[in-house]
Amino acid sequence: MKTKLLLAGAGLLAAGLAHAQTNVTIYGIADAGVEFLTNAGGDDDNVFRMSSGNLSGSRIGFRGTEDIGGGLKGVFLLENGFDIDTGALGQNGRLFGRQAYVGLQGDFGAITLGRQQNALYDVIIKYDPMAFASRYSALSHDPLFTGRADNAIKYTGNFGPVIATAFYSFGRNADGEVPGSTKVSRNVGAGVAYASGPFGVGFAYDQFQGNTVATAGDSARRMAVGGSYEMGPVKGFVGYRWLKDELVAAGTPNVRSNMYWVGASWDASPALKLTGVVYHTDRRDSGADPTSLVLSADYALSKRTDVYLTVGHARNKSGSNLGLNGFGSSIIAGENQSGVIAGVRHRF
Repeated sequence: MKTKLLLAGAGLLAAGLAHAQTNVTIYGIADAGVEFLTNAGGDDDNVFRMSSGNLSGSRIGFRGTEDIGGGLKGVFLLENGFDIDTGALGQNGRLFGRQAYVGLQGDFGAITLGRQQNALYDVIIKYDPMAFASRYSALSHDPLFTGRADNAIKYTGNFGPVIATAFYSFGRNADGEVPGSTKVSRNVGAGVAYASGPFGVGFAYDQFQGNTVATAGDSARRMAVGGSYEMGPVKGFVGYRWLKDELVAAGTPNVRSNMYWVGASWDASPALKLTGVVYHTDRRDSGADPTSLVLSADYALSKRTDVYLTVGHARNKSGSNLGLNGFGSSIIAGENQSGVIAGVRHRF
């Protein structure tokens, strides 16, 4: 009888341990290439250099889930970003600068806490033909498309063809969470996307406050909408982003701008994908309205490894300073810039 009881107890314990088993996945991306840029210096110099994270930011991540019963799971994610050309940490030296969160997931969706992506990132990335590539994409015109917030509580729900998300950050960076001033560095946002058959559309909103008590009443607000439609091997994309930014230097007018893009991708073969897109920023306070054109070819050598070639041209107007890697990045104000990147990417 004692033996039977011991065996039964061991069986129950084993069942409990199996039920509470945690599944952990290690994953990552290594992406590096070489880039050539014109007009990249004060004397109209060109530059030829190695670059990291061109189509995708290089990263390594740890993702885990635990079934805790009743349809509920514990979840976590730790994702590190790094520059593969130097081995340096990305995101200003953070260990897990891309994302770091823990939470609960169920039929209701997921609630997570930590450093997380904003709603623009989660929703609008599906409607940029370049999928927010680290270089030569919508990020050249507005890097906040891939914004992240510290100290954030976030909800994400999947309901058939609809995805919804909302988040609140107590302080999007180290300046936040100030006693007596809850507005300092506060960040809020939400988004919703719908996809059915060949059609998809999404909307997202993001707003954050100033990083000091004096500027906490000022904000930077963004709204974006995107759409896509697939016709066989061709997929078309359109997008729009509105911006009102009050967080500018004293005595400087608020930044108001509209951004537009249109593009398409073509699966020319099972291995080859071609992409073309035009981005344009319209500054409401000036005539400095730059445009960039991007063409990209991506060839899959296997399920995990691909090689790519991306060509871009940034056209500046009325003294604008858009470089292919962002405003003010390796560009002389008012000059145009052309560039090309060739590289290799491996996913694991």
